[in-house]
Amino acid sequence: MNWNAVSFDWNQARAFLATVEEGSLSAAARQLGLTQPTLGRQVSALETELDVTLFERIGKSLVLTPSGLELLDHVRAMYDAANRMSLTASGQSQAIEGRIRITASDVMSAYILPPAIKRLREITPLMDIDLIAANDIQNLQQREADIAIRHVRPDQPDLIAKFIGEGKGHFYASKSYLQKHGCPTSKAAFSDHSFIGFGDDQRMVDTLNQMDIQLALDNFRVGSKNGLVAWELARSGLGIIIMSDKVSKPADGMQRILPDMGPLLFPIWLTAHRELHTSRRVRVAFDLLADFLKEEMT
Repeated sequence: MNWNAVSFDWNQARAFLATVEEGSLSAAARQLGLTQPTLGRQVSALETELDVTLFERIGKSLVLTPSGLELLDHVRAMYDAANRMSLTASGQSQAIEGRIRITASDVMSAYILPPAIKRLREITPLMDIDLIAANDIQNLQQREADIAIRHVRPDQPDLIAKFIGEGKGHFYASKSYLQKHGCPTSKAAFSDHSFIGFGDDQRMVDTLNQMDIQLALDNFRVGSKNGLVAWELARSGLGIIIMSDKVSKPADGMQRILPDMGPLLFPIWLTAHRELHTSRRVRVAFDLLADFLKEEMT
């Protein structure tokens, strides 16, 4: 390893990250217990060291440059790794107490997250974990949850969002449905079939039409806003459904349609309040979920 090539000042990187997360030099300085001029000098020193401009000032706001955006993911990864190392070295994860409330969609809560919750229990045996299965972001906004896993990035300024990656899904139908109605062999053939909706059917129609899959609301005669119920409706032979590949298993009696078709991609965002910076309890859960979802879903 070339140790001479590693000459990174963590204090400068921390100043940069805090400025991004807090939205201003003054707010970041307060969080780090520094004066604003001191923090500003640290950010400027990092720009000089890297020979890049990290922020542009537009009016009273600081806006990340493309170079700043590129650096941000690396600095966040450094922060996460340093925090996990600190917890491991001090053994504090074993002593973390209190309740953590995690909200995710009903499908993800039931089919994806249980192994992550089991792991979290193993490393924080004194923590109480409440998994809230819900399909909207309101839980987090109203502080009914500490961490949320969603497929859209929240735009509320008091929330911190981390992009995990893109999950993959396909069209599925039960073997009994396909035996009765035939299996579509092209996108054009979808228009002759029934679909199971779970959520906003019109939005789904619009999205599929943009993918050159011509459907109408008449194709969505059965559905449920509850993803678990919608999946069971599809398993019962009532129509075709779009579902994460991590959910469908051969034992379910479900079959992927158009297996050679590329996957339908959906973003995965991990979101928390700004207490993420100060609460070890929230930080441990957030980091574990980030690692788990990146490995499991992307």
